[in-house]
Amino acid sequence: MLPMATSIRKPEPVAVRASRQDGEATKQHLLDVAGQVFAERGFADATSKEICARAGVNMAAVNYHFGGRDQLYETVLVEAHHYLLKLEDMQAVMAQTIPAEQKLGMILGGIVRRAMGKHAHWGAKVVLRELMAPTVHAPVLVHKAIAPKAMVMLGLVSEILGLPPGSPGLQRGLFFLMSPCLALLMAPQAMREKLFPSINDDPDGVAADMVRYALAGLGALGAHYKSV
Repeated sequence: MLPMATSIRKPEPVAVRASRQDGEATKQHLLDVAGQVFAERGFADATSKEICARAGVNMAAVNYHFGGRDQLYETVLVEAHHYLLKLEDMQAVMAQTIPAEQKLGMILGGIVRRAMGKHAHWGAKVVLRELMAPTVHAPVLVHKAIAPKAMVMLGLVSEILGLPPGSPGLQRGLFFLMSPCLALLMAPQAMREKLFPSINDDPDGVAADMVRYALAGLGALGAHYKSV
């Protein structure tokens, strides 16, 4: 009997691997520069020409890596929200065997520190622009970035409140819980420095107080909806 033929996979040429790595690096660089431009100008006024010029790449790069300006903006939106809150980080927190209140503190603390960071990142401004003046691409932000994280947060708030998923108090509790985070995004750093210096100078303290405030409010909501 003849031995069965075996397929031997040839090693990938070094030049191909290097080219692929260079391509990924160019794509990431283009995404980062695009985020900065969209944060500065908004979707309507940001052009592929300016993005490519600032990134130092050929005009065809946007189409090659993303399929067009619209798709690039959608990728920027999702990446911007991931900067503020990563689903993988949330899932890692949820997997820990610690009280739900402590999990909430870890998640909110991460958002607060990123929103108040001394070194501004384009992600916060891009998300704020889209929330304040939604574009036709807003559904992508909702479905790909916000909705999956909202489901995790609903589960966490349900655990804290002891309310079933369909309870109005649960949905309202989550909305009220996230509102202070939006307020931090909407308040420019200069305004915080002038009007609320105790907020601006202590992100860890702000995060801790926000959790105390949130838990007190959630406790009141839970008590109310359990009694009706």
